[in-house]
Amino acid sequence: MCVGVPGVVTEIRQDGATMTMGKVSFAGEVKDVCLAYVPDVKVGEYVIVHVGFALSRVDEEEAQELLRFLERMGGLDSPETRR
Repeated sequence: MCVGVPGVVTEIRQDGATMTMGKVSFAGEVKDVCLAYVPDVKVGEYVIVHVGFALSRVDEEEAQELLRFLERMGGLDSPETRR
């Protein structure tokens, strides 16, 4: 099963001519993430990230709900969610 984890975009930058990258914070742990699939995302918005790619935007309420669900399932403690 694949799991996407919500995080908040803290930085957006262009790598090269076409690749949009950024930093996304997952409860304070910041990772580099490809933002190419969410070209209209802005700093401060939440995205769902899977294996280093932001797949979609979500509002903060939905992101928090998903984080609570993952926490109840113990999914936030697994190494897969820390990538």
